[in-house]
Amino acid sequence: MAERWRPETHTFHLPEGEMTITLKDVAILTGMPISGDAIIGPQTKPEGGWGPLIRDHLGFDMPTTTPIQGRGHPPLNAGQVSVPWLVSHIQQEVVINDETPEEQVERYARIYLIGLVGGFLFPDKSNRWIQGIWLELLTGDWDAIGQKSWGSAVLAGLYRELCTCSKVGAKQAGAAMFILQLWVWEHLPMFAPADPRPYRRNDDELNFLQNLPYGVK
Repeated sequence: MAERWRPETHTFHLPEGEMTITLKDVAILTGMPISGDAIIGPQTKPEGGWGPLIRDHLGFDMPTTTPIQGRGHPPLNAGQVSVPWLVSHIQQEVVINDETPEEQVERYARIYLIGLVGGFLFPDKSNRWIQGIWLELLTGDWDAIGQKSWGSAVLAGLYRELCTCSKVGAKQAGAAMFILQLWVWEHLPMFAPADPRPYRRNDDELNFLQNLPYGVK
């Protein structure tokens, strides 16, 4: 599909004609909002760097000198935050129960969102780092996070990455390529896998799926 992408028109050139991924596709396949405030992040680091922001909103200090295991960079390095380090922090140290303070639950939720955004919706080609600019968006006003047009931003990132990886010599791609995969399965059914377990789905499971984005089904 990358070889059939035309950066001039942001469309796939196919034998049957031109097609492209639309905002409606993103909304139906993923359930992400496509209306609301635009995703606009700061272009520079805040005064004092990202460390104080992480400490104030996430409740812990990220090492800036200890390299990640198997890597030569610390978890907080040059305006980037290690997604695997955040995920491991949740898995190793976080236990949530009925007695956990609401403030602490909110902090853990922010860590989860940072990992989701950096490792799934806007991943780099290594799938290991999230740019520090996302921290300010995800540590700001809690209610405002869900009112932003995340679907629009993810689609814009996907378009840009398709333009980059369609060039001669490109070997890797970042961005939310899972949306492209789901889109191909939906609109070009000859490439879609058969349902691996059509005979196992009972009424309870089908009712559960009705409340999830179409891409989950």
